[in-house]
Amino acid sequence: MADAPTSRMVCPFGNAPRQTPEQFLYSGNSQHICHPYQSDSDTHVVPQHHDTMKSHSPDAGFEDQETHKRYTLDSSAASGCMRHDSPSSQSLPTGSGSPLSHEDSHSGSTNGNGSPVSASCVTEDPNDLKQKLKDLEAAMLGTASEIADSLEISVANQLSLKPEECVHMTSMPRGNLKELLIACARAVGENNSFAINLMIPELQKMVSVSGEPLERLGAYMVEGLVARLASSGNSIYKTLKCKEPRSSELLSYMHFLYEACPYFKFGYMSANGAIAEAVKGEDRIHIIDFQISQGAQWISLLQALAARPGGPPFVRITGIDDSVSAYARGGGLELVGRRLSHIAGLCKVPFEFNALAVSGSEVEEGHLGIIPGEAVAVNFTLELHHIPDETVSTANHRDRILRLVKGLSPKVLTLVEQESNTNTAPFVQRFAETLDYYTAIFESIDLALPRDDRERINMEQHCLAREIVNLIACEGEERVERHEVFGKWKARLTMAGFRPSPLSALVNAAIKTLLQSYSPNYKLAERDGVLYLGWKNRPLVVSSAWH
Repeated sequence: MADAPTSRMVCPFGNAPRQTPEQFLYSGNSQHICHPYQSDSDTHVVPQHHDTMKSHSPDAGFEDQETHKRYTLDSSAASGCMRHDSPSSQSLPTGSGSPLSHEDSHSGSTNGNGSPVSASCVTEDPNDLKQKLKDLEAAMLGTASEIADSLEISVANQLSLKPEECVHMTSMPRGNLKELLIACARAVGENNSFAINLMIPELQKMVSVSGEPLERLGAYMVEGLVARLASSGNSIYKTLKCKEPRSSELLSYMHFLYEACPYFKFGYMSANGAIAEAVKGEDRIHIIDFQISQGAQWISLLQALAARPGGPPFVRITGIDDSVSAYARGGGLELVGRRLSHIAGLCKVPFEFNALAVSGSEVEEGHLGIIPGEAVAVNFTLELHHIPDETVSTANHRDRILRLVKGLSPKVLTLVEQESNTNTAPFVQRFAETLDYYTAIFESIDLALPRDDRERINMEQHCLAREIVNLIACEGEERVERHEVFGKWKARLTMAGFRPSPLSALVNAAIKTLLQSYSPNYKLAERDGVLYLGWKNRPLVVSSAWH
């Protein structure tokens, strides 16, 4: 997700009934959050599909018929399954080879005229007849497994396919978009070109950028699969078949996302509340923001510090840049500095801005200009997952940066992250997790903006599809979207020497007030001083503070 400007719009749910959002429940395991697709530890489970070929039971047709005193061979299995050219087709044995030739004939008996009594299909023992008919059916058709195998081979021969290719044709999910997407991802993971060529065209018929939430998301996930197959995941905009928007347009799309959903506001408010608590009474404050974007987060904090009893403190902000935000604002960090300096001047807050135009993984302590006596606050809002860890490089910048920050002895470190497990998960599991996570995001957007709204389509395409395609199409250093669930972040922060700083009840109350302007499907939960924001029963964003 990307940052957004600060100009205020009326929230799309501004006239909705004001009600406190319900909370959703979490497990007692500190390593993960509970949701319908999660089992143990902090991983999300990929649904597994075991495809089987069903056959008619040889016993079909004999149940509950004892009262009729007549027994007939159920021909449905033969008529429904057999082909004349099937390898398993057999002629009915004659002579001594027939199952009825000896046991069911009474060769020593004659009728009144001296003629032999013919074999009868009626017997005094129904169970005996049932077994004999089963034997006859097996002789004619073979066993159930033989029937299934012969069908598979027969169809494959007719289509000039290998038997395993025929299985893919018959087992491909029909009509269920979610199941077909996961099946296609599994085929891509197995490099099964036959199944891929069957499924991709079918999927392309089922998705639409102006359809239902899953159809819209599916359009970008299919593009991600195609890009992965073409090894072109690094060319995100090319794979999306769209031109790069002008910077002013991208900024506008970010603003739509900011206003349509409360995710960014939740992150900004919770982090700012934790910082305000930690620096209470400090005269000089130094905030280090590892992704300052447009600087929108700090306007409300400057306003709050201006109202401090006894006068505002001196505030210095060091802003670390990223290429997407630089393009969106149409210039360097000096634009952010001028904007924040203007706001601070209006609020009469002594202010200084330091621009640091490097990526987060390149930051060194010497870049930060720490001055003794400053109260340091370090902010990671939806940014730490972009910094590569030990699975990407032996440098392990993710943990290196955390240790560097700990060495600054900050009053507080604020962490806001997406609650998703895509960093080290295998491809198919990562695909299913991405599908589950972004389905909730697209559903929440669906309530805020009409499906045929061109601005909504552009916003999803340029602000969300970029992330989705990167998650699916890219590997190694090219995959920059590497989310971890809170349990993993907690482990990393603890190893770096940090301890939790529970968010206050005032922060919790402020978030609840914010959510009253949105759909009741947004759920807020607090556990051990950590706040979770979710959609229905799916946690999406988690906010925490550390010292």
